[in-house]
Amino acid sequence: MSAASDDSGGVDPAKQASIDAAAQRSRKLLHRRALAGAIASTVPIPGLDWAVDAALLSRLVPRISKEFGLSAEQIDALEPSRREGIQKAVAVVGSVLIGKIVTREMIIRLVQKVATRMAAKQVSKFVPIVGTATAAALGYAALRFLGEQHIRDCIRVAQTSDIELPVGSPAHAQALARRARSAARRGAEPS
Repeated sequence: MSAASDDSGGVDPAKQASIDAAAQRSRKLLHRRALAGAIASTVPIPGLDWAVDAALLSRLVPRISKEFGLSAEQIDALEPSRREGIQKAVAVVGSVLIGKIVTREMIIRLVQKVATRMAAKQVSKFVPIVGTATAAALGYAALRFLGEQHIRDCIRVAQTSDIELPVGSPAHAQALARRARSAARRGAEPS
């Protein structure tokens, strides 16, 4: 699913392209981490996959936020008026993870949303072969669901707030190049 399928009405096309690029990078990262979680789910040690999933999420959520310029450090570095605008957008979206340092309690709250899948994953491990495959599929699906929900929250906040792209991202470099070309054209025009 592309970020363009999210509600992007009224967003500057250049900004939406940057948001789409951040979403694409985030989804690629999410896919890799969900695969790692699925592999951990195949190990028949009860509880190991939960620990791996929690560790993956505690690293994944801040990385996704950072792609959108919405990590705790990035938001703290903003001037107060812009920071307040982003915090309002986060409140409207209802995210408990954007702009926050991810704690164990936050991960537990997040995992509770997919607790049934996680419990089924634990039980399925005891069924030879098919159970292992089921546990891996459920693990992958649970991480994908939670990660995708966070990506969508970040997209909505980025679309409704005055956030700039993170410095160093490919989309940021493209935006700087566009600004430089625009400034060069304005300077070349007769006054």
